Amino acid sequence: MWTLIVLVVLALVLWGFYISWRASRLDRLHNRVEAARTALDLAMVRRSSAAYELASSGLLDPATSLLLADAVRRAKDAGPAERDLAESDLTRALSAAFGQPGFRKEVEANDGGAELVGEVDAAAQQVFIARKFYNDVAARTIDARHRPLVRVFRLAGNAAQPEFFEMDDALPDGEGTG
Repeated sequence: MWTLIVLVVLALVLWGFYISWRASRLDRLHNRVEAARTALDLAMVRRSSAAYELASSGLLDPATSLLLADAVRRAKDAGPAERDLAESDLTRALSAAFGQPGFRKEVEANDGGAELVGEVDAAAQQVFIARKFYNDVAARTIDARHRPLVRVFRLAGNAAQPEFFEMDDALPDGEGTG
């Protein structure tokens, strides 16, 4: 009889530790989502700043500079609901600027132009990587939240479910995804 009671208590203690472990794992995943979102936001701000520098540098024709500067402004002013569309518009504006015939040759001939374009390229690459990383962490968190144990015991608490961040982040030279 005592053996059965000890085994039941031991099983309950182990079950409690397992539930606690799952809850702390889910909490860590939510923290990683927040950190990845912050990194993505910083990468998008860096790309916007680099694009604005390019727009105001005089390397582009006036119409393209105006379009790029407007896309940067809309990306910076966008609220959370329309941020993905504004960032996609900025990507398209950068692609249009970089896609002008002879743009790379003109930039290389200009003092500091190659460095500025390299900074925009690097910032666009960072956005691409940060978005992939964020969406990966968000997918793992969503998957963990849909586990039966997490739903039954409400281990996610009041934490908001992460949402994927979809945008056109094709790099100006054609790399990346759409």
